[in-house]
Amino acid sequence: MKWPILIFSAVMAGCAVQGPPFQRATAPSGNATIYVYRPYHYGSSLIVPAVTCGDDTSRIDPGGYHAFIVPTNQEPIICHVAAETTDEVEIDDAEARVYYIREELGWGVLSSHPHLNPIDNDKAETEIAKCCVQQGSVNSQPPPNS
Repeated sequence: MKWPILIFSAVMAGCAVQGPPFQRATAPSGNATIYVYRPYHYGSSLIVPAVTCGDDTSRIDPGGYHAFIVPTNQEPIICHVAAETTDEVEIDDAEARVYYIREELGWGVLSSHPHLNPIDNDKAETEIAKCCVQQGSVNSQPPPNS
């Protein structure tokens, strides 16, 4: 009787992002911090489309987030996600402040359809607190040479 519970627990533990819980990123002055997060939903846990904001790209697993640091002189700042369909958020008149975007996957005919939804700070801070940092990026820019 205990085996099904143990197997179910092991499967569920392997589905969400493993890593440190949410921590605020520090951005240099003149940069916007854009947190893209993906609350955990078991139904869409196998699909991990690439999300790009500015010059940085990351695949965000369910229960994870990624902090994109983007210079505000890149106006407008565009964040997009692509799978079977695409979606994007455009930030006009970007300021050096924090933005939150929730990634969600809706059901399509053959696969999930990704959506990026800007979220107000109060709601986003509650939701992102349950997420863990997504380790690594797909195509991060290398740090400048010192």
